[in-house]
Amino acid sequence: MNVPMDVWEVIWLSLQVTTTAIVIGMLIGIPFGAFLGLYSFPGKRLVVIIIYTLMGLPPVLVGVIVYLLFSRYGPLGSLGLLFTPQAMVIAQVLLVSPIITGLTMSAVQAKEKAYWETAKSLGASPIQMMLTIIMEARKGIFSGIAAAYGRAISEVGAVMLVGGNILHHTRVMTTAIILETRMGNFSSGLALGLVLLAISFLFNSFLLIGALQQIQPKRRLRS
Repeated sequence: MNVPMDVWEVIWLSLQVTTTAIVIGMLIGIPFGAFLGLYSFPGKRLVVIIIYTLMGLPPVLVGVIVYLLFSRYGPLGSLGLLFTPQAMVIAQVLLVSPIITGLTMSAVQAKEKAYWETAKSLGASPIQMMLTIIMEARKGIFSGIAAAYGRAISEVGAVMLVGGNILHHTRVMTTAIILETRMGNFSSGLALGLVLLAISFLFNSFLLIGALQQIQPKRRLRS
């Protein structure tokens, strides 16, 4: 079956934008979520409420905010990022970072009491203790990454606003599905939707296999 080149472009750009956003979201969300799960400080409750609120942030609102920031008369308009893949990445980072942060915090809190004192008694530094608990909480963290990836790759409102759905430039699978459906090409839209599901399935399978490979050696050692 011959797949048109522009379809491969759409799929490849979707993978690039989503994967970049998830990597950046992990670099922000995992350390911040671990910090919130391990430490108490004045105003923490307010920060947690804000994180939980942002986990349900409407994508269209994110798109409007990023659009206003990078529009011609916006504060960052001189950067020329509007209607570029970079703007789409920024919008998705704003969507996925609170999800990864909140679920990492919950996963770390579930392991904190069991491992914090043990690591501390063994002379571990604060960074070592944090890394140890993150490793023990990795199953919950992986779940957060999977949820964030599903949110990012299926997002349409924000990327449509800040990307513009420009052929050969900012068109991704979700915006292409909408375009094909509006044009009456339901089979093409459905095909792209199935590709979207397949990519999500492969990504989640990769995370699950990685989690199982980390857990099984420990079970063998214990037995």
